[in-house]
Amino acid sequence: MAKVIIVDSSEGTRIPFLRGILTRSLSEAGLTFEQAYKLASNVRDEISSEAEVTTLSLRQRVSKLLKKMEFSEVLENYENSDRGRVTIQVRDHQGQTNPFSISDHQRCLESTGLSAEKSASISQEIYQQLIDEGRYKIDSNDLGMLTYTELKNNFGAEAARRYMVWVDYTHSGRPLILLFGGTTGCGKSTIATEVAHRLGIVRTQSTDMLREVMRMMIPERLLPILHTSSFNAWRLLPGQSEQSEGNESLMISGYLNQTELLSVPCEAVIQRALRERVSLILEGIHVHPSLIGKISDNSDAVIVPIMLAVIKPDQLKRQLSGRGVSAPARGSSQKYLSEFNSIWSLQSFLLSESDLSGIPIINNDDKDKATNRIMRTIIDALSENCDASVKSVFAQQPDKTV
Repeated sequence: MAKVIIVDSSEGTRIPFLRGILTRSLSEAGLTFEQAYKLASNVRDEISSEAEVTTLSLRQRVSKLLKKMEFSEVLENYENSDRGRVTIQVRDHQGQTNPFSISDHQRCLESTGLSAEKSASISQEIYQQLIDEGRYKIDSNDLGMLTYTELKNNFGAEAARRYMVWVDYTHSGRPLILLFGGTTGCGKSTIATEVAHRLGIVRTQSTDMLREVMRMMIPERLLPILHTSSFNAWRLLPGQSEQSEGNESLMISGYLNQTELLSVPCEAVIQRALRERVSLILEGIHVHPSLIGKISDNSDAVIVPIMLAVIKPDQLKRQLSGRGVSAPARGSSQKYLSEFNSIWSLQSFLLSESDLSGIPIINNDDKDKATNRIMRTIIDALSENCDASVKSVFAQQPDKTV
């Protein structure tokens, strides 16, 4: 797709249309990231056939879509965003300044497990408070302390403590390794994408992709068990036949055999992230509790394993039905529904293994609620090694949260 040029005659600039920039502007105006990204994608598709679009025309198109979607408050915020909006400069410990971003501040609060609505209210309240007080410049540590105080006053000491723990972690520079397991259809990829956005993690990896690479390298005739679904891998174990259908122990054995094959590339991905000291999300059905024991413990990384689940059979069936539409490359939904008993049994096994290993189990009954639960689980893990005080956390230190 050719780049569409956005022309600003008032400033004499010509720059390519960037969906990310529009997404950010819409997030600033009050949309969730998902809503903003979808709307920005619609705008991109709408102007894709045009070589040039003026900034005025672009804003009019966005406003029209917001009006059509009945986002009246967001529309007002968006239309007023370039009309005298006061910029507050945040100065870090090195003396460098950056504009205060409501959306970035809100995302930071969401990283602590606070809901999007509560996060937005605090970020807007702090911005307005600084404007009302005429504080157009503020040190990052002062902004952090102000945020801590507002959280404590509005939502209690626990919400403020979680924020302090998160800020203390961002000061540490330690990598965060998140491992999301779960059976087919429980929403691992969707949750991983949302968590990556909230935490600003750019490196994510699915075990399905690792398996696909291995399939390209090792032909089916040499390793057939690698070339089938995890819940069907038992069929390719030596000596099995159709008469073994419904044997749960065989299904588990097939899954474990395939998981053992995937453990090597999984370990390699994790070890590279540890060497490079970068945060990583690894998600997939092959993230079994045994993987934790294979990670060398010679790093200061924070490793958080989580097992996702859909506890109600009818809900899991609905999600499996949607896979054929949202991800047609994975095959028809009927394929998964016909194997529902195996998928359900595999989930039961994974939940049992996680419970025995002390791995947190998150019920993905609602994406936003599940994501908030995961954020709090991460904060709980970070809290285990956090003995910092409020004063020390919000002193003059590098701050990546505002």
